[in-house]
Amino acid sequence: MSVSETYGGWAQYILRVDLTNKKIVKQPLTKELAFNFLGGRGINSKILFDEVPAGTDPFSPENRLIFGIGPLNGTLSPAAGRYTVSAKSPLTGILGDANSGGHWAAELKYAGYGNIIFQGRSEDPVYLWIDDDHVELRNAKHLWGLTTWETEKEIISEIGDPNIRVVSIGPAGENLVRFACIITELGRAAGRTGMGAVMGSKKLKAIAVRGSKGVKIARPKDLEKVTLESYDMLMTDLFYRLYADYGTPGLLTLYNEYGANTAYNSKEAWVEWFEEVSGETFIAKYAVKHKACFSCPFHCDKFYRVESGPYACYGDSCEFETITAFGTRCGNRNLASICKGSTLADNLGIDTISAGAVIGWAMECYEKGIITKEDADGLDLSWGNSDVILELIRKIAFREGIGNILAEGVRRASEIIGKGSEEFAIHIKGMETPAVDPRAVSGYGALGYAVASRGGDHLRALAASSYMMAPELAEKLFGSKSAADRFAAEGQGRCVKFHEDMRAVADSLEMCKYITRTALLFPEPLAKILAAVTGWDIKPEELVTIGERINNIERAFNAREGITRKDDTQPKRLLKEPIPRGPSKGHYCAEWLDQMLDEYYESREWDLKTGLPTRKKLEKLGLKYVADELEKIGKLPKSSLEKRK
Repeated sequence: MSVSETYGGWAQYILRVDLTNKKIVKQPLTKELAFNFLGGRGINSKILFDEVPAGTDPFSPENRLIFGIGPLNGTLSPAAGRYTVSAKSPLTGILGDANSGGHWAAELKYAGYGNIIFQGRSEDPVYLWIDDDHVELRNAKHLWGLTTWETEKEIISEIGDPNIRVVSIGPAGENLVRFACIITELGRAAGRTGMGAVMGSKKLKAIAVRGSKGVKIARPKDLEKVTLESYDMLMTDLFYRLYADYGTPGLLTLYNEYGANTAYNSKEAWVEWFEEVSGETFIAKYAVKHKACFSCPFHCDKFYRVESGPYACYGDSCEFETITAFGTRCGNRNLASICKGSTLADNLGIDTISAGAVIGWAMECYEKGIITKEDADGLDLSWGNSDVILELIRKIAFREGIGNILAEGVRRASEIIGKGSEEFAIHIKGMETPAVDPRAVSGYGALGYAVASRGGDHLRALAASSYMMAPELAEKLFGSKSAADRFAAEGQGRCVKFHEDMRAVADSLEMCKYITRTALLFPEPLAKILAAVTGWDIKPEELVTIGERINNIERAFNAREGITRKDDTQPKRLLKEPIPRGPSKGHYCAEWLDQMLDEYYESREWDLKTGLPTRKKLEKLGLKYVADELEKIGKLPKSSLEKRK
């Protein structure tokens, strides 16, 4: 029986699409799956663990590509416009997923589906067309080679309905760029871990959806009440005006004041010229219109237009991460060129964080003489060369010349080039780190990035409390006032664990993390919203347990691939080299990391020596079968909580 027959919110079916045999099956979304993993990221990760064995090649037909939405999508619930796409990552070789906003998720809910599982590989390019109960694979040979913007336009024209929603890959995904992304609505990117490349490996160009069924709400009046209460909380949130006025580019000023903006391939964390690329400058010069994802009050997207000149372009929000990636990370202070880079990356389907990181690494290689002009196809890779940055984005997407090496990501590229370039390849577990320098924020960055289940990533924890919370509240929640100190270790392990669990809940409800960053961070309001939508009277502590369950099954997936405590670390530069100047001068990750890891593993009830989940913890979370599998392959620690000596 489908959970939707008794409860509101959840979609009725999971779609299973066998691309090899062109077979499509509808399976009911069960109460057991929904109640234990909620939806979105949670259900995706459960399916991934169950169906993708250790050692699976990410580009093989045996890998799964899973799109998932949650019980709140398509409702009044604030900022419930997200979806998660999961697979084994071709960039990292461990668990991969990416999350995006827009309106596609709501449309999928209205068609009646909560997850789509793709398996196998099509011989020829195809796209999936979902029209309520009608689901079919269509020929996409005429779409192969098109950009994401061209693909969406072509499919809308083909269907004859401008209101359908489309997710698609561009040339980068087709060419198996290991950090290719998936795009919808011009610039909403499921960006990280190379999900676009997995889509390309399966010859799946796009998924187009039209839904008209609506969503059953268990308690409509309660939902209206709790939504209004949530809006009142959000309007007083510290970040509301920042996102409403500037979008995520507004974070540039905040992190520059902290001395935490990655610059020059992480040689620096502060630049004196940041105002030239700041959010305020972006809004004043290029932003033309506010835009929001489905059911969101923040309107943090800012349509932009560069009217004239060599970088003339338009697009859907040039994000904080993108400005850092193509700006400070590469020593580029030309904001118009950064906007052009954003547009180009969205069209070609490339994750801007990884692209900027690998270009920044190449520029440092050039500075050190490791890569010559001849090696770089005659390009001058000097810091800040705007035109070359744009050309490298294009070369990466089409795997041309040096772009073929850079398309492998910074870990593999540094292994190919060698000559000591591995020493300044900035990644964790194979994924390039994001904009905020972890040396400037102990819990948020040094620990949060190190333990993230998809590699070097800020969004798994997004532990903003580690530098924004009042010390008294930090002491109450995490046992130490130091949990609110960005240069301290004590309390940060418990802080990151809590945030990871709540972020897993948000990703599974498919609410935006910027809504749940502070005001809706805690389980009490989220439990109220979920109860109003579904009719399931879940207790706040049960919601936290679901977040724990999701994080544990993801850690178990990675444990099967050989990930242990030794991998929960930082790149050599960030671990040992102090920030050279600015407000965070002198700090480095090794100051805090070991102490924070001990506290983190202890709070998770994982083995301290190995960082692996224990049988006791897995069984406590109802994951006995996971413990049994890890024990069979020697990945379950014999000890429980053994203190390091």
